[in-house]
Amino acid sequence: MPITWVKERVRKLALRWAMRGKSTPVPDITTLRKIPEHLTYPLRRDGMDPVPELAQARAEEPVTVLGSVLGLDIFLVTGHAEAKQVLADRTSYSNDMRHLLGSRPRSDAEGIGGLGMTDPPDHTRLRGLLTPEFTMRRLARLEESIDRIVTDALDDMEANGPVVDVVQRFGFEIPFRVICELLGMPEEVREEFHKLGTARFDLAEEGAAGAFGAAADSRTFLINAVKEQRANPGDGLIGEIIRNKGDEYDDVELGGLADGVFLGGYETSASMLSMGTYVLTQQPAAYEILRTGDKAAVDQVVEELLRYLCPVQIAFPRFAKEDHELFGHQVSKGSVVIVSLSGANRDPAAVPHPEQFDLRNADTSHFAFGHGLHRCVGAELARMELRAALTGLARRFPELSLATDDLGELGFRDLSIVYSIDRLPVRLTRDPVPA
Repeated sequence: MPITWVKERVRKLALRWAMRGKSTPVPDITTLRKIPEHLTYPLRRDGMDPVPELAQARAEEPVTVLGSVLGLDIFLVTGHAEAKQVLADRTSYSNDMRHLLGSRPRSDAEGIGGLGMTDPPDHTRLRGLLTPEFTMRRLARLEESIDRIVTDALDDMEANGPVVDVVQRFGFEIPFRVICELLGMPEEVREEFHKLGTARFDLAEEGAAGAFGAAADSRTFLINAVKEQRANPGDGLIGEIIRNKGDEYDDVELGGLADGVFLGGYETSASMLSMGTYVLTQQPAAYEILRTGDKAAVDQVVEELLRYLCPVQIAFPRFAKEDHELFGHQVSKGSVVIVSLSGANRDPAAVPHPEQFDLRNADTSHFAFGHGLHRCVGAELARMELRAALTGLARRFPELSLATDDLGELGFRDLSIVYSIDRLPVRLTRDPVPA
């Protein structure tokens, strides 16, 4: 048993003994403006790779004591098999984090909701609304729209070349327009949601407090959008739900659901397209497969990009519903268990070449979309977008290359739940050979 774990447990027991008989304040995550430094390494990267501390923790043991915050013990899961077990366990854990909102009254938009932070039966009821809309058969109706949106983005890049920023004109543009079309939302909210989306995953500036505030702002907008569509349902998913089952769900529930689809549908896909393009500029063989390969070969490239990059760094936190043992650790009721998705995707016990982008890894199951009850409902839509966008990019610009040697220009995000880059200047064609 590691000595650091023993010391941490002794400290906790001493604190609890000292506090016996005293009232315990209700934890309020919305007041947390700085994440303690020793808790941050699961959210940090060195370029595209998790920092070495994550691999070191996994090598020591696949479940470790990360530390504590707001009086809660936090355990970190980094092993592939261990992550799968924790994420699939519906008995020992809850995803409901309303108990961390403190005791002051909250507005509807400040409440925790959506799919990621609810448990059955609420989760089952809400997911039942979305699942039929995200089957392969239903998603097929979006193929033509996605192809049109990709073509528009590539035309815009070509018109503004030969050097363009992939993040703005490709990475963000395509998934944003797809999700607006899916939900039936106006594209005029583009810049507002781009800023809010980035802010709600960023823990570097104002910690959980800033992320929570940005989430409330975007949820307010979507709750109001649902109210507007009550009177005049649109052609998208929100209007469809209102027409068919609107009487069964209030505006807050549907606004929270739309919020989850919106953020899950564009922020993560935008990160994958931007960072995926960067990786492909370093992997000419994989880029050529996207240009000339069949669907099976293209799918291999897409799956390995998802495993290797895994922009969502940690899964939704899981709260222990009861005292139990977790791979040699005693977990107390109320403790937090964090699964490092990026760490589990790099586990050498499950992945042949974990630290490399390597198509020999493509058959390995990965956690880019999570696992279990809270696995991303839009996973197949994300795959459709990645296939269409990346093959379109490779066919239109086969000579694509980085337009900078200074990786500092890319603006790697520090301490963000969804990892990405803020800029990616590329050259669409090679410079002509001087006469």
